[in-house]
Amino acid sequence: MIKRLKYFLHGFLQYNFKKYDFKLVLVVIALCILGILTINSAADGFTRKQILGLGAGLVVMIFFSLIDYNFIANFQWILYAINIGLLTAVLLLGKNVNGATRWFSLGSLGTLQPSEFAKMLMLVIFAKFINDNRDRINRLSTILICGALYAVPLGLILMEPDLSTSLVFVFLFCILMFVGGLSFKIIGGILATAIPLGGLFLWYVLQPFQIILDEYQQGRIKTFLNPSDYLLTTYAQQYNSVMAIGSGMLTGKGLNNNTITSVKGGNFISEPQTDFIFAVLGEELGFVGSCVVIVLLLFIVVECLLIAKDAADMTGRLIASGVAAMITFQTFVNIGVATALLPNTGLPLPFVSYGLSSLVTNFIGIGLVLNVGLQRNRR
Repeated sequence: MIKRLKYFLHGFLQYNFKKYDFKLVLVVIALCILGILTINSAADGFTRKQILGLGAGLVVMIFFSLIDYNFIANFQWILYAINIGLLTAVLLLGKNVNGATRWFSLGSLGTLQPSEFAKMLMLVIFAKFINDNRDRINRLSTILICGALYAVPLGLILMEPDLSTSLVFVFLFCILMFVGGLSFKIIGGILATAIPLGGLFLWYVLQPFQIILDEYQQGRIKTFLNPSDYLLTTYAQQYNSVMAIGSGMLTGKGLNNNTITSVKGGNFISEPQTDFIFAVLGEELGFVGSCVVIVLLLFIVVECLLIAKDAADMTGRLIASGVAAMITFQTFVNIGVATALLPNTGLPLPFVSYGLSSLVTNFIGIGLVLNVGLQRNRR
């Protein structure tokens, strides 16, 4: 432990703070402020907590930006045990909401969602693991070990159930293996197998006798494939979301409007401050405001990838690429759901949607990316 502490202090003293990516920090803060303004307009009672979340997020971002990511990654198996412990504990002791057990209750502070932090923990754990095994990444034994280690937390999240976060997990795993050096021959073989199996899976889960998906999950797929059949039921939220975005036209109706035909005034969408925050953005800030949010998110992703390109080692490259991948995937899915391009599933829009666990987790990710950037070109 003393040796690791000395390593940490030595690394800290070697930082070149001219490389600290302040423009990335400013863009993240700007995006959060836009999110707070939209949340305040979307629903009552959430703004104060989101502001507190922003404050806490900035603290943890600065904290993790100053700690050598390799120092954190060296505790990979301790982190893995903590991750499994939290995901198991929430199943046993967590708060059940609408049939899902995903949260610990924190009283007046709200809730804590371990699966959000699990994404960042698995990113650090596997960045270290893949780095240590990069010369053996294409061996079947290494791929199987990676899959087995990843399957344990993934299975626990599926048991909550939390299909949307599970999809983020799967996407993150694919990106880490790709960036880690998995050969194109293996990737091609996997795709050649996965595509027909995916079609078979889709056919099966739509059958009345299927036992894989819950009824509501199956219903969302049926709704996506035949939206007109569910216009007054399960498709109503997405339909209203599309109408709200379209009604904003170029510049929107303005924040905090109270017209009865708005998303907020007419109560056309449940929980507009979370999964359907983009509908409120489109309606109240219009096409211009929506594009501003998308451009800010794109900037964050591109900046993470540029930092990944110049990372000092494979661990740093994987961490920065993984954060970029998670933000990209969640942005694509959230906006895709709000615009009815994808089946309805609950993923927050990074740094914009209400949700303290998600917000703090994203700030941890940005903090790690900043630390990778501080050590760029160090060989």
